[in-house]
Amino acid sequence: MGLVAESISRSVIRAYREFVVGVRVKKLYPALKHGGYSATGLLPGENPAAFEKLHRDLISEHCPDGPLQEDTVFDIARLMWRKQNLETFRVAEAARERASAIRSKMIPSTTPPLDFPLLGVSSDWSPPDPADVKAATEAAEAQARKELGENYKFVEMGDLATATQMLADLEVEERLNAMIDKLFKRLAMLKAFKSLSSTKPPSSTELPRISGPKKAA
Repeated sequence: MGLVAESISRSVIRAYREFVVGVRVKKLYPALKHGGYSATGLLPGENPAAFEKLHRDLISEHCPDGPLQEDTVFDIARLMWRKQNLETFRVAEAARERASAIRSKMIPSTTPPLDFPLLGVSSDWSPPDPADVKAATEAAEAQARKELGENYKFVEMGDLATATQMLADLEVEERLNAMIDKLFKRLAMLKAFKSLSSTKPPSSTELPRISGPKKAA
């Protein structure tokens, strides 16, 4: 194969792959809303009532007073809950791996095999029909949904339900908490300064005048 023909062939294959992959991504990863889930909070399959009980027990034990203390107790509840439910991350990983295996088995590859050692495109390979890829993608998604059941939510969430994401979220929270703490220290300093500046100085008392010695008569 000449260099020009090979270049054209690779360009066509690359354009075809981009088209098919675009279709696959749209089908497998539609726009999702997971506002109720967080790597540092509740995840699919976990019991909201049990989390609320843990939160209430911590409130009863520590009696938070005011929004700052309440927020701190809530953070304690979240981290205790995640510590007690690390198994969810393993369930999520297994679900993603199973869904990936189903896709690999059912969806025809859009990547041509390579002939070693020349690393050229195999002459026996031809790209699958995009319609066939689309149908296989839909069938793979349906199979994964059926097989995984409720755990398919982890596939839709992608990397959100991972320990890596949890650590990233905690790092952001730690920075935010440090900034909040810094602002509270500044607020306390400003309040103390204002208190000092508004305090009236004590009224000065006139010292008693000391009379000099009496003159002799």
